[in-house]
Amino acid sequence: MPEKITVPFVDLKHQYLSLKKEINSAVLSVMEDTTFVGGAPVTSFENNFAATCGVKYCIGVGNGTDALYIILKSLGITAGDEVITVANSWISTSETISQCGAKPVFVDIEADYFTIDVNKIEEKITSKTKAIIPVHLYGQMAEIDKIAALCKKHNLFLIEDCAQSHLAEYKAIKAGTTGIASAFSFYPGKNLGAYGDAGAITTNDDLLATRMRMFANHGALIKHQHQIEGINSRLDTIQAAILNLKLPHLQKWNKQRLKNALLYNQLLADVSEITTPKINPASKHIFHLYVIRAEKRNELMDYLTKKGIQTQIHYPIILPLLPAYNYLNHKAEEFSVAASYQDSILSLPMFPELTEEQIQLVVETIKAFYK
Repeated sequence: MPEKITVPFVDLKHQYLSLKKEINSAVLSVMEDTTFVGGAPVTSFENNFAATCGVKYCIGVGNGTDALYIILKSLGITAGDEVITVANSWISTSETISQCGAKPVFVDIEADYFTIDVNKIEEKITSKTKAIIPVHLYGQMAEIDKIAALCKKHNLFLIEDCAQSHLAEYKAIKAGTTGIASAFSFYPGKNLGAYGDAGAITTNDDLLATRMRMFANHGALIKHQHQIEGINSRLDTIQAAILNLKLPHLQKWNKQRLKNALLYNQLLADVSEITTPKINPASKHIFHLYVIRAEKRNELMDYLTKKGIQTQIHYPIILPLLPAYNYLNHKAEEFSVAASYQDSILSLPMFPELTEEQIQLVVETIKAFYK
């Protein structure tokens, strides 16, 4: 192991220090007000995030996983139903389908952009299919217009997983504005990150917004008046105050991430053993993650670690091949692209405050490994 980390995978402290006075003040304000559940900070953030995304409603919840579960339950997804999603994502996307009693149906990815292959969705639609959940992975949106057209054709719900795509766009369409409802995560490492677990749902549907808010609050909009059975999933007041303070900086941070990614692409262009991430010409990519495909991936990762450069793998095993889904009896060849990538993908350091010198060091170290 290295004596010290020279380039962290993400540097949350750097961002905190840049806003330390304001964040400390926001947290202290909640403490002094002693409204620890709900209150003005939550309402303010919900209103501001909805306005920033360009939707009517935002419902703050405990985390991004809860957001997906609440959407599915509120839409009536249940036992015997099927929900289509992508093969390469974090397990939240698929486990929430199963937790509703439904069956997750996986689709392979498009080779260039890591998002769901729209051309392979329709063959997976059956009489049991009720919804499609595309994941806007790594900060780049799936082809949401084509997916919306499929949903309209087959009378399916479109649910967007926007956990990694805060303010990303496709053909000038913002993430979280096309589907019946969309799930966001504010896990600390996200482009808009809380200082703990936090999430939100966006929607333009009046009735669904009311039902989801009710479901997230034990099935009641007014205390003790439980219209349905629900769960307890609240956006923490302190986290809301922090998110509200950070929200005005999100566009600037996204632009810096893109700038960093383009520099990586430029500096790695002549490394034949590396495939850099491609940007769909129709997309506004916000690079939550910068994911390359690398020959001798594991050896490269070990080499970078020894040099003090942190990397991660998102994700080392595609969802259909996880032990959790052995009961579906999937084979790797059913998801030929996603399966072929899982042993070569590598996420390099990516955060807004990443310096040009740090990026150059990462690239120089990669080149040294292959030499």
